Formats: sequence, C-alpha cells, structure tokens
Amino acid sequence: MPVTKKNEKNPNILSIDIGGTSIKACILNSKGDLISEFKKVPTPNKATPQDVLKCIKELVATLNDDFEKISIGFPGYVKCGRVQTGVNLAANKWIDVDLAQQVSDIYGKPVRLINDADQQALGIVAGKGFEIVFTVGTGFGTALVFDGELLPHLELAHLPITKNKDYDDYIGDKAFLKIGKEKWNERLQRIIEIYKTVFNYDTLYIGGGNSKEINFALDHNIKLVSNKDGIKGGAKLWDLEEKYHVFTNHPNKK
Repeated sequence: MPVTKKNEKNPNILSIDIGGTSIKACILNSKGDLISEFKKVPTPNKATPQDVLKCIKELVATLNDDFEKISIGFPGYVKCGRVQTGVNLAANKWIDVDLAQQVSDIYGKPVRLINDADQQALGIVAGKGFEIVFTVGTGFGTALVFDGELLPHLELAHLPITKNKDYDDYIGDKAFLKIGKEKWNERLQRIIEIYKTVFNYDTLYIGGGNSKEINFALDHNIKLVSNKDGIKGGAKLWDLEEKYHVFTNHPNKK
C-alpha cells in the first residue's frame, strides 16, 4: 500500500484478538504502546463469522477511529488472509472465510490476519534462539519463533496426545472443568515434558486464561505471560515483510 502523508502522521494500529472466550481490541502506536483502553466482549457461543464481525464493530465503537491499519489474531489456521479453521467457534462455518477482507471493507483500512498465538508471540518473545509460546484457554494455541522470525504455523493443538484426545481435548477449558485443577496441572506438566523432549526450546512462554491456574514450579526458562504482554504483536505484525505471509488486504474503493 502506498504510504500517504496521513499514514506518516498516523501510524496507529487497531489490534484485535479473537478468542474462544472473549474478543479483545485496543489501539496501539507503531511501537506497540497501548494508546487506548483494552476493551473486550464475550465471544458468542458457537460464534459465526457474522457474530464475530458484530463483536468487532461493538468494540471499535467504544474506541476512537484514530488508526490506519488493523491487525487481527484468530484462533485457528489462517492462510493468505483467509480463515481455514475455527474449531472452538461455530462448527463448519469457518472454512475459507475471507475475514481480513470483510473487516477491511467495513473500515476502509488494510488488514493483516494471523493466528492468535502467532500474533501474541510477536509481542512476547525476546528474539533469541528457539522460543515457543502456547496458550491454555478455550483450546491449546501454539506459536514457534526462531531468532525473532515467526516460523510457519502448525496446528499442534490437533495432534493426538492419547488414543482418543488431541491437545485441545486434553488441556482445553472443557477438560479443566471436567477433571479439576489438580489433574489439569498434571496434564500440563506432561505436555511441558513432551515439548522439552520434542522441541528442545530455549524459552517457553505460557499464556491464556487458565495459565493463572498453574500450581507447580516452572523451569527457569519457562515464563508466564498475559494477553496484555502480547499486545505489541499487533504492531509488530506490520513490521513483517509481506512475503512472509500474505496478510494484507487492500480495502475496496468506496
């Protein structure tokens, strides 16, 4: 997108984080500093694309319109600005959805769309060595980063961990409510051991709504993070070259 004088004066970014439990939004400056309130609304049960767009409009209406770019983190697999999966939202309603273009059309701004854990990772990691971010909330989100470079997204949540459960089933919020805090922590410890063996990471970051329920001592290279810790990812997403992933959707002329 050609840089205009307006863009130079106003590089602010609307950052949106779509989760299975809540949808969050704020406005960031180009450095990733929060320059608005951090607002959120509950994610509707079995949310469709129309439901999510309605929530985004509701959130943005509570902020100001002083932004020129939009970043969106989505809880599923994203390819070239299109959502391919949304397992923890409405079933069969998120197959090849052009969510980035739809949001771009609403606000007349360019949009970059990425997996939510990947966007969080951009704002969290130190940029040294092999770093992994995973989120324990409605489901199990993952992001892999090497020397600050975001690696291709893998939906590790859908790998089997038992004969009849994938990671989402095993450690997601439904499991937490069913088996209780103690057994859930035992499962999380097992996952950490698997990650240590398989990935041999330098640093592991754990976020998500249920990370506050962790009751065991963490290794020196494991850090707890919050949604706000990763909010800078919405700005850093615009520092990536477009060849990385084709996130940008140019708005239709009106």
